[in-house]
Amino acid sequence: MGDGPWSLVEAAATAVGERTGVAAHEVAVVLGSGWVPAADRIGETVAEVRAVDLPGFATPVVAGHADVVRSVRTEGGRAVLVMGRVHAYEGHDPATVVHGVRVAARTGCRALVVTNAAGAVRHGLPVGRPVLVADHLNLTGRSPLEGDGATGSERFVDLTDAYSARLRAVAREVDPSLVDGVYAGVGGPQYETPAEIRMLQQLGADLVGMSTVHEVIAARHAGLEVLAISLVTNLAAGLGDAGLDHAAVVD
Repeated sequence: MGDGPWSLVEAAATAVGERTGVAAHEVAVVLGSGWVPAADRIGETVAEVRAVDLPGFATPVVAGHADVVRSVRTEGGRAVLVMGRVHAYEGHDPATVVHGVRVAARTGCRALVVTNAAGAVRHGLPVGRPVLVADHLNLTGRSPLEGDGATGSERFVDLTDAYSARLRAVAREVDPSLVDGVYAGVGGPQYETPAEIRMLQQLGADLVGMSTVHEVIAARHAGLEVLAISLVTNLAAGLGDAGLDHAAVVD
C-alpha cells in the first residue's frame, strides 16, 4: 500500500492481532462521547490494549472517551471496540480521525457500528432518545479520501446507501420504537448558533454533531456495512431554555 496512512493501518492491524491474540474480527464498534460504559454490555472482554500503543492511533483528549481498543466475544462472533475517538477539531487530519475504522476493516470486520452524542435539531426528539442515522450532511469541508486517503477509481465512493437499511431493520427488531434521522456533521469545537440551527433545519437535518461522517465515509470506502446510532444529549442552540455544556452532554 505504500507510505502514508495505509502503512500505519497495516502495522496497527498486525499489532491488534498480536496483542489481543485474536486473528480476525467481524464487527467494529466506535463509541462516542459518554458511550464508554456501554462497552461492558457488548460482550465478554478477551483482551484490551492502549490505543496510543498501536501504530497511528492518537490519544483521545475529550472527556467521555477512553484510550482503549478492546476485543470482545459476542454471541455472533468477535468484535473490536474503539472506545475513544479523536476529532478533527483536536487538530487531527481526517486520516487520523478514521484510522481506527480502517484498522478494524483490515482485521477482517465487514460491519461498523458507530455511535455519537448529538444535539436534537428536529422538534420532538427528547434528551435520552436513541436515533438511527439514515443519512448525513458532511458540513466539515473535509474528507478522509482526500490526498493519500484513496487512489484511482477508489476515490469516488458511492454514498447513496451509506447507512444500511438492513441493519436499521435489525435494530428495530430489538427496539421497534427507534426512529430514523439525518445527522449533520460539523467541524466544531464551538457549538452552533441558533441561526446555524435554523439553517440546518432548512437543510433537512434532524441531529447535529462533530464526528461520525468521516468514519462512515472511510467505512464505505473499505466496503463495510454501517449502522450509526445517535443519542440525543441536548436540544440544539435556541431550541431549549438551557445553554450548552460538554459535561452535560457526557452525563
